[in-house]
Amino acid sequence: MRRLLLAGLAAFTALPALAAAPAAPLDLETIMANPDWIGHAVESPYWSVDGRAIYYRLKRDGSEVRDLYRVDPAEGRSVKLDPAARAQADGPAVYDRHHRYAAFVRHGDVFLRTLADGRTVQVTQTAVEESAPQFSADGRALQFRAGEDWYSYDLARGVSAPVAVLKFEDDPQAKPTDALEDEQLELFSTLRRLEADKEAARADAKALAAADPGRMPEPFWLGDKIVAVDTELSPDGRWLLLVTRPKSYDAGRHPKVTHYVSDSGYAEGEDTRVYVGRNPPATQSLLLLDLREHKRYDLPIDGLPGIEDDPLATLRAQTVAALKKAGKADQAKALQAPKLRPVRIVSDAEDGGGGGIVWSEDGRNLAIQLRAIDNKDRWIASVDFARHALVPQHRLHDEAWINWNFNDLGWLKDGRTLWYLSEESGFSQLYLKPLDGKAKALTAGRFEVSHPQLSEDGRWFYLRANRTAPYSYDVYRVPSSGGELTRVTQYQGMDEFALSPDGERLWVLHSSPYMLSQLAVQPAAGGTPRELTNTMKPAFAAHDWIQPRIVQVPSSHGAGTIYAKYYGPADEGATLRPAVLFVHGAGYTQNVDLSWTYYFREQMFHNLLVQKGYVVLDMDYRASEGYGRDWRTAIYRQMGHPELEDLLDGKAWLVRNHHVDPKRVGIYGGSYGGFMTEMALLRAPGEFAAGAALRPVSDWRLYNHEYTSNILNAPQLDPQAYETSSPIYYADKLADPLLIEHGLIDDNVLAEDSIRLYQRFIELHKKNFWMSLYPMERHGFVHADSWYDEYRRIDELFDTYVKPAR
Repeated sequence: MRRLLLAGLAAFTALPALAAAPAAPLDLETIMANPDWIGHAVESPYWSVDGRAIYYRLKRDGSEVRDLYRVDPAEGRSVKLDPAARAQADGPAVYDRHHRYAAFVRHGDVFLRTLADGRTVQVTQTAVEESAPQFSADGRALQFRAGEDWYSYDLARGVSAPVAVLKFEDDPQAKPTDALEDEQLELFSTLRRLEADKEAARADAKALAAADPGRMPEPFWLGDKIVAVDTELSPDGRWLLLVTRPKSYDAGRHPKVTHYVSDSGYAEGEDTRVYVGRNPPATQSLLLLDLREHKRYDLPIDGLPGIEDDPLATLRAQTVAALKKAGKADQAKALQAPKLRPVRIVSDAEDGGGGGIVWSEDGRNLAIQLRAIDNKDRWIASVDFARHALVPQHRLHDEAWINWNFNDLGWLKDGRTLWYLSEESGFSQLYLKPLDGKAKALTAGRFEVSHPQLSEDGRWFYLRANRTAPYSYDVYRVPSSGGELTRVTQYQGMDEFALSPDGERLWVLHSSPYMLSQLAVQPAAGGTPRELTNTMKPAFAAHDWIQPRIVQVPSSHGAGTIYAKYYGPADEGATLRPAVLFVHGAGYTQNVDLSWTYYFREQMFHNLLVQKGYVVLDMDYRASEGYGRDWRTAIYRQMGHPELEDLLDGKAWLVRNHHVDPKRVGIYGGSYGGFMTEMALLRAPGEFAAGAALRPVSDWRLYNHEYTSNILNAPQLDPQAYETSSPIYYADKLADPLLIEHGLIDDNVLAEDSIRLYQRFIELHKKNFWMSLYPMERHGFVHADSWYDEYRRIDELFDTYVKPAR
């Protein structure tokens, strides 16, 4: 079995050599200790304004504080900045179109720098956090936002002013619309004179505002029925787009978690997110404000292709018929499909980055990504400003659900050609589309591309891709005019990257299974990288860790190849061994790759298990990221079923190839992995000797709407999918030892999920099930004592029920 030390890959030879040390036996206390002993990942790097340095952050030992560092890419020397230096540090910068100025946010305020002489001006000094600086299309102003309000800083006058005053209330001076008010004006001349005076004052104020740019703009009275979700200002300063939702929207009843160990000494309740299907997400609307003419226009969605369709019509009819037959007419009526499907605007927070609203650099064109709340369609539309209408440019439809990743969108430098990512081929690829032309693919193949960045000169797209193998990621580039996709980096475990301001270099964050993300710089066209950081601690780096071997497990259910990580001894021998299957969380994530793993504690635990005589298999079962649309959506309406087929194939593969005793196989995992552990024991009793389910979902009706409704639809509409997919409905099948572990203040998967299943086991008179609750832990544990206790119990479970020979 090959082993991996920190400097084991040729690309890392620029790192200082680490002295080898004899391998010491692993123990749980060390593995589950505060991870400061391992080292710290390089976080949030960005180029300095002049491109001569790179800033990055590192966690401080014994604290959650992140320190700021600056490294010179030419010399490779990092400097930790003291508070005085941090107060003068650059932030991530934006530039005007002619590269005369740069702007950035530092400690919540906006700064402007003249690139010719380095002169820096503080534009704001407020208690409000400003963000999103951008230069106007003509280069005369710097625009930025505070909350949902936008401001413009005139570079010549040195004055900031709001670009619009938004009032979410009715205009108190609006002309009367009530019949009684009209009658009053007809009857009384004095009232007419007073009204005429008000109108004259309004007209005078409007004329002065138009003639004097130094005056506050006239308010937009938007009514009291809506609130702003997002606002985006055009670079030419002419238009402001608002995303709104009804003010009256109610998300539904919030369940609570209880803090039993609190500062006050009293048990304290805390509201959490609502359950799936209680109230669907608020539908969003688009409002376009003409700031020059002071007019507002609604942007209706009725022209989007398929917006009047009901992709769930067949399922809806079946459910409605069943409800009516059961005498539940009110529930059946509530499932009636709306005439126009409600939508929301694609956002960074919910849809994997890229943003849903993009202006061209000159401000003359606007593209908006909209997503159906039923999760079946994503639209890209441009805006016709003359007709104040959306113009459909692209529709992505999926019978299962649209991915929350791969929603990046932008404009080429011509401001007339869109670029976007789409899974329409089955894999995320990059496309171009002129506003009045047909789309064409810039990349194609059975691999995924993501995080596209257009070079400053507009000639190249740089992107992340797993072209050589599903588990191997690097930076690639492709000409924006079309051409060959070329590999730029050679890490195989590339995490993030960014182009320098001049477009000549890349900083790259890269990692490996036992090396946290490190920073390097290299030519943008490809070439030898220069390693800039080495933040691993000697005790961890010197250990003789087992290199996970990436293996291909054949599917017996027609799914093709299931990629997995295998951990085993160098010399397996012929003796039958016990085995453990680890199941990663999140469902849609990728753990079989060549990067540092989110499950680094589990990976060390796997080393410990091998030391104790086990072998371990960690599989990217169906639903995992990195393998295309069909792999992702195989679980639609049947969570826990294709994945279990894959896990059982993994067990069979171990038995065939690694001398594993089929009666001595354990299984464990957290979150989605905990859910799958429960599904494995309850749907395939006798296949696993024991299982440990950490923070598991036991009933999908209790999970959140954004994740769950994608895969299972709403529970009122598709109750069968929830019963098919929830372990609690298989509780009567429990026959094998099950350990459940859950944080009591988990606000993601609530502890009540596990407690309800535990109660079912009690009522069913089941045996050999246990639950361990952690009063001060949320979904992701943070306290070393809890981590140790959690894995001590798992270790004891496996040693008791899996390891002994039968």
